[in-house]
Amino acid sequence: MVLVRQEIGDVLRDVRLQKAMTLRQVAGRASVALGYLSEVERGQKEASSEILASVADALDTPISAIMREVGERLAVLEGVDVDVVGMRPLVPDTLPDDLVAQFDAPLALR
Repeated sequence: MVLVRQEIGDVLRDVRLQKAMTLRQVAGRASVALGYLSEVERGQKEASSEILASVADALDTPISAIMREVGERLAVLEGVDVDVVGMRPLVPDTLPDDLVAQFDAPLALR
């Protein structure tokens, strides 16, 4: 079973280490207890959206970047095929003209 909290923790730790920051530094900047942040990084505790936002801010990293990385890792674990641009399943983004024409002839592109 894939645990989202584990992937969130792994990403937070990876970002922290890439920025050469200690757990103590991030916890202090985020106003989060050191032990709690450690448990979040190890996937032992679920972090609220408020805590995640504080930690992302302390890491000077957009929460969207953190969650995008989490999503990409989860997709790999689940074996989901995604495009490299935007984490969308590999499905056509357009409809065939004849199908569009069935519903709204003026929108059909020819």
